[in-house]
Amino acid sequence: MGDGNGTVIIGAGPAGLTAAYELLRHGEPVRVYEADDVVGGISRTVERDGWRFDIGGHRFFTKVSRVEDFWHEILPDEDFLLRPRMSRIYYRGALYDYPLNAGNALRNLGLREALRCVGSYGRARLRPPKDQSHFEGWVSARFGWRLYSIFFKTYTEKVWGMPADQLQADWAAQRIKNLSLSTAVLNALLPRRNRKDVTSLIEEFQYPKHGPGMMWERCTEEVEKRGGTVRTNTWVTEVHRNPARRRATAVTVVDAGGERTEPADHVISSMPISALVRAMRPEAPPEVRAAADDLRYRDFLTVALVVPEEFSFPDNWIYVHDPAAKVGRIQNFGSWSPYLVKDGRTCLGLEYFVFEDDEMWRTPDADLVAFATAELERLGLVRPGCVEAGYVVRMPKAYPVYDERYQHNVDVIRGWLAREVPNVHPVGRNGMHRYNNADHSMLTAMLAAENIAHGAGHDVWTVNVEQDYHEQRTPSRHGTGRDAPVMPARR
Repeated sequence: MGDGNGTVIIGAGPAGLTAAYELLRHGEPVRVYEADDVVGGISRTVERDGWRFDIGGHRFFTKVSRVEDFWHEILPDEDFLLRPRMSRIYYRGALYDYPLNAGNALRNLGLREALRCVGSYGRARLRPPKDQSHFEGWVSARFGWRLYSIFFKTYTEKVWGMPADQLQADWAAQRIKNLSLSTAVLNALLPRRNRKDVTSLIEEFQYPKHGPGMMWERCTEEVEKRGGTVRTNTWVTEVHRNPARRRATAVTVVDAGGERTEPADHVISSMPISALVRAMRPEAPPEVRAAADDLRYRDFLTVALVVPEEFSFPDNWIYVHDPAAKVGRIQNFGSWSPYLVKDGRTCLGLEYFVFEDDEMWRTPDADLVAFATAELERLGLVRPGCVEAGYVVRMPKAYPVYDERYQHNVDVIRGWLAREVPNVHPVGRNGMHRYNNADHSMLTAMLAAENIAHGAGHDVWTVNVEQDYHEQRTPSRHGTGRDAPVMPARR
């Protein structure tokens, strides 16, 4: 072990707090530093004026039994609700079942548009697009251009912020494997209970009644009760290493009281791996810093609008495929939990996918509330004038971007960390630059804790989404986390 200084954990999201709890379970001392003023990372619950918002929507569903056990160790069963899963697609004034149901889709499209879609599908089968190396070509070859443009193009471009003909096709192949039109028609005709083959269709999920942040607030209390410390509004600005010993030895933290250096036997990092590299003292070599600087992120903001309960809908969220609106998804927080909203009202969270420095990110809150209100009214989901209040929540670095160089960049950083500072342990979504769900982020933290406490020798980078996690799919490349498209890199 080390000199009795214990482990410093950077970040108090699901990965950081899980690591702290697990290390304390093994009798190892921990100190957690979180730059934000709340715990939970992207799994936080934001509270404003008594309304609670879940950033991105967190369905508590996992096939990892250790994670399931952890959730129930932290929160008693009565704090979990069992919620029905439901989401639909909004397109030109109609709501379509998701996953697609042929009968419902044909009724909504109307006979003329349905025939056009069938004709477009026929043309694509006879004369498929020549270039199927990108998302647009691959999907339109299998569904026809019209269905592609309704059900795939707009939403995908909103989420990732680039034209679909620049996204690589292997992601589409993973996401949409076996989802052919014939399968969709067959599924529409078969009774629902025979649809176990498409495993993303969990019918119900668990949900902490006051939102996912409740889990991490309670976990923080447990960490402190067991002798760990969790400090918010505290930045780790430097990670000091001894090149001769090939160890990290301390971190510099900055809070309202100023700057200090804290010794550490181990460092668990859930902050963006690019920031971890930039914090190294002495500096990492130029090629490692260049790899870190080349990693990109997609950012996210939610505009939460309070409306009368009559404008509630049963879905957890609705995907907005309408090209006329900028909003990508609309959460109904009342459908997640009645405890998130107030009597007689619900709160709709309009989600916008942005880049941190773009115009929308910089728009003042009041203007964003007005903009989102206008979109909600234009989509016909509420009556004009019924929005009573609005709140804006910005979430930087919500999604690590997988561009064509990201894997190389991560490999360079990983290799250097393993050689030069093997007692620095990256965990979690941003810590590993992997589009993990919370349960897999937590599992990386559990394994890192066992490595520190027992020298277990787990390779946390092999934690992966098993095949049957989402829709049926081809095996993903080794250890890439959840599906995300590979995008062109900046030149």
